[in-house]
Amino acid sequence: MAITGFGGGALIASPVSTQLLRLYDAGYDPTDPARLAIVGVPLAYGVYQTLVRASSLFGGLSTAVRPVGTLRCMASESPIRVVVAKPGLDGHDRGAKVVARALRDAGMEVVYTGLHQSPEQIVEAAIAEDADCIGLSVLSGAHMTLFARVLKLLDERDARDIVVFGGGIIPAGDIAELEQVGVARVFTPGTPTQAIVDWIRENVAAG
Repeated sequence: MAITGFGGGALIASPVSTQLLRLYDAGYDPTDPARLAIVGVPLAYGVYQTLVRASSLFGGLSTAVRPVGTLRCMASESPIRVVVAKPGLDGHDRGAKVVARALRDAGMEVVYTGLHQSPEQIVEAAIAEDADCIGLSVLSGAHMTLFARVLKLLDERDARDIVVFGGGIIPAGDIAELEQVGVARVFTPGTPTQAIVDWIRENVAAG
C-alpha cells in the first residue's frame, strides 16, 4: 500500500506511518479510532489526509478520529516530532528529503509535507501532528516573507512553542534578521546533517 503525502509529495516513512501500514497489512482498519486508541498510534498528517480523501466511506473520519495530540504513543520516551516543509514555489526538495531522512534515522518522527506548501498548510500540519519543531527549506529567495508568515500564523494559533528552524540559500544579513524575528536557527548549504540532528536534540524538547 503506497501512501503519498499531501501536496503530491512523498511522505517519508516514520515510525508512525510504518505502524499504520503494519496495522493495515494485518487486516485492521487504520481509520478505526477505537483501534488507534488501543495501540496508541497517532495519525501522521499526510496519512490522515490521504485516508480522508481516499473514499466517501471516510466521510466521518474528521470527527471520529481526532488529530495527533489526543492519540499519544505509549512509548516511555516520546521522540522529537519534526515537520519538514517546502513553502512557496520552490521546486527543489532534494536537500529537504536528505535532512528529513537523517532526522528519521536519528530516531525522530518526521513528516515531510511535499512541495509547494503554503504557510497556512505548514502550520496546520504542524499543529495536527503535535510537532515540536518545523524545518523550512527555502531556495527561492522568498525566505523573508515565508518564514515571517509561518511565525505570524503560529502566533495567531497560540503555538509559538513549536520551534522554527530552516535552511537554504540565504544571505548572512538575512539570517541575522530572521533570527531577530524568531527563527531559532538557519542552516546554510553544506551543513552536515549530523550538525542539524545535534542542534535539534540540544534545542528542541520532545512534547
